[in-house]
Amino acid sequence: MSRLSGKSHWTGLLIASTAAALLSLASPLASAAEAKANQASANKPKATAKKTSNSANKPVRTAKAAPQREAAPARQSVGQASGLHGTADPLDLKSSVALVIDQDTNQVLFSKNPQAVLPIASITKLMTALVVTEAGLSLDDTLRVTQEDIDTEKGSQSRLAVGTTMSRGDMLHLALMSSENRAANALGRHFPGGLPAFVEVMNQRARELGMLDTRYVEPTGLSSNNRSSAHDLALLVKAAFGHPIIRELSTSREASVAVGKRQLQFRNTNGLISNPIWEIGLQKTGYISEAGRCVVMQAELAGRKLIMVLLDSAGGYSRIGDAERLRKWLAKADAIEALTGQPLRH
Repeated sequence: MSRLSGKSHWTGLLIASTAAALLSLASPLASAAEAKANQASANKPKATAKKTSNSANKPVRTAKAAPQREAAPARQSVGQASGLHGTADPLDLKSSVALVIDQDTNQVLFSKNPQAVLPIASITKLMTALVVTEAGLSLDDTLRVTQEDIDTEKGSQSRLAVGTTMSRGDMLHLALMSSENRAANALGRHFPGGLPAFVEVMNQRARELGMLDTRYVEPTGLSSNNRSSAHDLALLVKAAFGHPIIRELSTSREASVAVGKRQLQFRNTNGLISNPIWEIGLQKTGYISEAGRCVVMQAELAGRKLIMVLLDSAGGYSRIGDAERLRKWLAKADAIEALTGQPLRH
């Protein structure tokens, strides 16, 4: 017998002996308790025959088991249903689509399913902002939220009640920074020619930019029919970055906006804006179940201006985690290239 098995043998005997002793001690105590309970039962007044009879004749009710409800299965994104999450990449990204390009040279530094055409959720609002800005409409004009701005697509809530009035500039700010859906829809409605004309210009501008995989049906991104590819969205980011107002409003951390008689605080939907490691020049996040978690950014890393697109990420914080993985990988790649002259790219 080995030393280890011998030790286990004696330990087993010790446990068994202890258990037996406890059982022998517990038996008299249990017996005494049982006797005491029996004595109390014997001394308890007995119910009358009438009461006993009523009790005997009373029908016994059995509790009905609550119906079992099966948990609704999690709704798959279009990318998941298409099998895009099965695409492997060296960084094990949770996003099924990723693209990083050099803004100045258009050199592709990282790509994963860049041509896949998917719902883009609130990244749509970047085109909304581009159309409003390039139309030259006054940012001081007062716009009103109406019943038409209520989300009937997804039933999402808003802090902008029907009847709320604010400037076009504030509406643009909330649409870009806080992804406010009613603000984005109001921007489209107050465009010359109304919402249909606005959506037409959105699609026309996409074609002018060479965004051939892109289609818009409304200005918020709530519809899953707003679709694009990472390649197209990189073109959109580059065009939007040319407008200082879009850069400023999309990257502000927070804003206090007068809504009726109250001052409401709104915050940026992109947590990386508050991270001092990141130098973000423009950004927009997006989420609906069909699109997954999405983000597009212009950022400066290691002295290089980059455009980053992440689509269809699974998990609340996974798009941010993917962005961090790419940032660290690119920093390492730049260091290796500087030392060896050999590019490390995917």
